[in-house]
Amino acid sequence: MKKFLLLILIGFVSMSFAQNGSGEIVNALKQGNAEQFSRYFDNLLDIKLPEKDEIKNVGKNQAAITIKNFFDDNKIRGFDVSSQRELSGTMYMTGKLQGGTKSFNLTLMMKNRGDKLSVITIRIN
Repeated sequence: MKKFLLLILIGFVSMSFAQNGSGEIVNALKQGNAEQFSRYFDNLLDIKLPEKDEIKNVGKNQAAITIKNFFDDNKIRGFDVSSQRELSGTMYMTGKLQGGTKSFNLTLMMKNRGDKLSVITIRIN
């Protein structure tokens, strides 16, 4: 009975993230659509791109420009989710971004902000 209740709880938590935007975030990444992806950025976030220093507490607008430039420069055209989990109200997602000539590992950290899922950390390597 305890296992059954635990499974139901995990299902509800997963559904709450799916309803709050993780599906839309994945779809934006699968389409290589940086503009749509950036709609889910928190007001301040951390970004780490390949061969660049990590940028901490960058504003949403600057982060959107940075990610759009990365997507354009690397011809990002797809995304495959490897793992997705929730821990203490924070969601982690990892996967592979497909670029024109190479792939990149992507790690996202997201938080629920009211009724919306917001990206707070982006790591691409």
